[in-house]
Amino acid sequence: MADYDLIIRNGLVYDGSGGTPFTADVAVRDGLIAAVAEKLTGTAAQEIDAAGRAVTPGFVDVHTHYDGQATWDTHLRPSSSLGTTTVVMGNCGVGFAPCRTEDHDVLIQLMEGVEEIPGTAMNEGLPWNWQSFPEFLDAIAARPHDIDVAALFPHGPLRVFVMGERAVNREPATEQDIEQMKGLLAEGMAAGAVGFSTSRTLVHRSSTGDLVPTYKAATSELKALGEVLSGDSGHVMQFISDWEDVEDEFSILRETSERTGAKGTFTLLYLDNQPELWRQQLDLVEQAQRRGLDIRGQVLSRPVGMMMGYRASMHPFYRRPTFLGLADLPEAEQRRRLADPAVKEKILGEQNLDPHIFVRIFNDRFDKMYVLEDPIDYLPRPENSVAARAAAAGQDPAAWLYDYLLDNDGNNLIYIAAANLSEHIPELLGHPNTVVALGDGGAHVGSICDSSANIYVLTKWVKERGAFDLAKGIHLLTRQPAELYSMYDRGLIAPGLKADLNVIDFDALKLKTPHIVHDLPAGGKRFLQDAEGILATIVSGEVIFENGEATGRLPGRLIRGRQADPRAVA
Repeated sequence: MADYDLIIRNGLVYDGSGGTPFTADVAVRDGLIAAVAEKLTGTAAQEIDAAGRAVTPGFVDVHTHYDGQATWDTHLRPSSSLGTTTVVMGNCGVGFAPCRTEDHDVLIQLMEGVEEIPGTAMNEGLPWNWQSFPEFLDAIAARPHDIDVAALFPHGPLRVFVMGERAVNREPATEQDIEQMKGLLAEGMAAGAVGFSTSRTLVHRSSTGDLVPTYKAATSELKALGEVLSGDSGHVMQFISDWEDVEDEFSILRETSERTGAKGTFTLLYLDNQPELWRQQLDLVEQAQRRGLDIRGQVLSRPVGMMMGYRASMHPFYRRPTFLGLADLPEAEQRRRLADPAVKEKILGEQNLDPHIFVRIFNDRFDKMYVLEDPIDYLPRPENSVAARAAAAGQDPAAWLYDYLLDNDGNNLIYIAAANLSEHIPELLGHPNTVVALGDGGAHVGSICDSSANIYVLTKWVKERGAFDLAKGIHLLTRQPAELYSMYDRGLIAPGLKADLNVIDFDALKLKTPHIVHDLPAGGKRFLQDAEGILATIVSGEVIFENGEATGRLPGRLIRGRQADPRAVA
């Protein structure tokens, strides 16, 4: 009988602490790391030779939206195929529980509008075998997955469940409403929710175009709900906001943390229209940390970028009447019709009918649109903008873009760096009170594929730019986010901890250009992205991906609440 289930031999171990790497064998037994030593003499049922390769903890992604996908899919791609072994979903106040039958459509419209998941896919894929939040967690736990999943309790469904149409109309919550919400939230926390999330941004809208039920919910309402959280249980309050009143917004996290010991986290980006906001936010975070309050900004390793094209969900012409009339044609026939000069002229002379807010904002900002070529460049140069390319060709930018998107059999894409296109990204990533996040796995499936932002930390900021060494980069993706959510059983390579691991050929590590697949329920489409150089991803000691291919193993489980460090327990 073998001594271990798995031994990874001869790898250069980056243990997640940020410390100096070391050459060692890593042995796994019963889903845990059993031994880490320079040379292990035992035998194993499976061995991986990692000579010349990096061995790291699995990545932990604390900002995803797999709330729908996790109910119908066992593989949480693209996160699981890109080295992530733990995800936190339920962010930004949107989700599917608690929910009464008569409110199914409302929550689908919220998720479709806010996180751009096709309503047709959700209508077909969601089993709705729950009503309460504990029942939702049980439904997630009952389905095997390739990676581990934790869930925040979202404010939107909670408000709709308690207030009904009044929530949809964004009416103020009464004292009775708030007490009922607090009771349901406490029930969800007891069942294993890792925290509470909300959205307070104008950008988040239902697919009906209406603002989300949580937009501008009273500060007092959020502070009252925050009282339910518990620092001892490792709870986190997460939100996204427009920060119209910086002090008032931050006070929600600060007072919740002061009263309960819970942690706080929020979306922190560089914004062109508020260029000093990120510094104000970091000042407030630093003040809170000095007072012993664990509040951290969530930062993205690259711009918040959308991909647009005829195969994607959106582009600058997608809601123009003539284009809408061609939208349901087979792709080849649609391309043939779009190539007709008369059709082109007609479309260019029209306006979009009720487009997504992203298109409304960027519809004719051709200097913010960049051609997307292989290898993909997430920090594009000005000469690659649509405006610059069109000027060089002596063409109107809209006409140039129309033809560009039609080339390459209609597969060409443009990239719009909507926010966070900044020289300050390394400073944001390296700040001691931020956490790498905002990949939005499972969301914006037809225009964004930012789950790869974890890998981008390594390819851009470690390998290409040298902003951090590899040990620091691995720490940012593993132990640091695990600690934010009190998942102390993972994110490090040490005996007794969970055997979530990656074997990476760092020299070969490279992101490929995203591509469209039609694998959602009802044939819905989404972007997936692959990477070269991730040789193996391991969850609880089982190899789930090998050289980019799924093995079919499904060791992932639902995480309920705080996870203690087994070494401390021992």
